[in-house]
Amino acid sequence: MNIIDEIGILAISTRLQRLSEQLRKDGALIYKSFDIDFEPKWFPVIYTLHIKEMLSVVEIASEIGYSHPSTISLLKELEKQKLISSKKDKLDERKRLIVLTAKGKELVVKMQPVWAVMKKTLNEITDNQNNLLKAIEETEQKLATQGFFQRAAELKI
Repeated sequence: MNIIDEIGILAISTRLQRLSEQLRKDGALIYKSFDIDFEPKWFPVIYTLHIKEMLSVVEIASEIGYSHPSTISLLKELEKQKLISSKKDKLDERKRLIVLTAKGKELVVKMQPVWAVMKKTLNEITDNQNNLLKAIEETEQKLATQGFFQRAAELKI
């Protein structure tokens, strides 16, 4: 056991980052093993557009819970890969509407069986209890009502 594992809750951010990096790295290997050229970081946008079909940049950012600049960065990568395209909203010229391209839709069809394998594997890793997801959801809800900094500031003597 290393020092980060030993200090417990104080290293929660580090441990979540470590877990996230491992899942992303292995996710990339899984896609590659199925001969799919796909970066796991693209998943939230691709999956959201698969479900919602057409959204503005702001709507995508809201759906995936990312900042506007982070969302723009992902969209640029996906546009470069020709997986998404954008057009101006007829009602609001300032708004760009994002959709999956034919290539993006084909990719989603190819990835759906892979997602089923990933979901089954992740359920096994988390013992089908979804305790990890429940803990994350509860923590996110609490932080949405009052952030970590604000809570710490109230405890400051």
